[in-house]
Amino acid sequence: MATELQSFQPWVEKYRPKQVKDVAHQDEVVRVLTNTLETTNCPHMLFYGPPGTGKTTTALAIAHQLFGPELYKSRVLELNASDDRGINVVRTKIKDFAAVAVGSGQRQGGYPCPPYKIIILDEADSMTEDAQNALRRTMETYSRVTRFFFICNYISRIIEPLASRCAKFRFKPLSEEVMTSRVLYICNKEGLNLDAEALSTLSSISQGDLRRAITYLQSAARLFGSSISSRDLIGVSGVIPLEVVEALFTACKSGNFDLANKEVNNIIAEGYPVSQMLSQLFEMVVEAADVSDEQKSRICKKLGEADKCLVDGGDEYLQLLDVASNTMRALCNMPEEFSYSI
Repeated sequence: MATELQSFQPWVEKYRPKQVKDVAHQDEVVRVLTNTLETTNCPHMLFYGPPGTGKTTTALAIAHQLFGPELYKSRVLELNASDDRGINVVRTKIKDFAAVAVGSGQRQGGYPCPPYKIIILDEADSMTEDAQNALRRTMETYSRVTRFFFICNYISRIIEPLASRCAKFRFKPLSEEVMTSRVLYICNKEGLNLDAEALSTLSSISQGDLRRAITYLQSAARLFGSSISSRDLIGVSGVIPLEVVEALFTACKSGNFDLANKEVNNIIAEGYPVSQMLSQLFEMVVEAADVSDEQKSRICKKLGEADKCLVDGGDEYLQLLDVASNTMRALCNMPEEFSYSI
């Protein structure tokens, strides 16, 4: 029964590292935390970095290695963005958990079981400033019996008084080699066959996010079976095919507005997300060797403005057409603003 349940488990959870030393590509972090685990003297910690790089995995692994399965539920409180973490929760639930004293440290079942509890606040950068301020006093008052682990993508959104109370650990985006190694390990375990092109595609569309890569891999395996191609991965990831982006860019280079408008209409008709198109067009423009720095800067400025308009609820067709028009003007060295003679 356990094996059957495991087969239906998301691979992200199934292959999540259980120990700190197994976390991929975060060598400095792993080295410091391994020493911390040996002494069991944990400070408050702040883990920050891009998504899918092992922040939550590391925090959970530390808690499991310190307390083991028996004491974990009573000693660890985990809250993420889906939980209510407003100022009232900080003053009641978190404070009440932090205030409870625990027994003196005695090893149980081979686990150190130090004499403190751990509160893991995942996605802490989504907490309001008031809620973060309310935590300051709690951290100071109950530091003898409680440790806080903050996990966030953007350290700038954590107020300075909280950040200064924590040991900070930066998690780096995963390199293509590390991601390929982990993906191949999962492929061997699951009996999948990926060629070199598919592996390279998976790394590029995941952008250093291992969680995203594993999710795409599992989705492709469910849809296409054990043999997965580069095109299959692009299909399940929602990434726009390269030839579609190239067709729009080529139309803009031609200086023919009708041709560019036709490509824009095709993109909208196919239902491709325009925000994704802007992101991929940006990458293509930056990497283009035959486009001058001045032309790149003009195009990128317009891409940023269009992205902001989309976030504010702008019409996708009009924004993409605006980007295509301005890209054409930049590539064909037309003036930025047309002058009208009266």
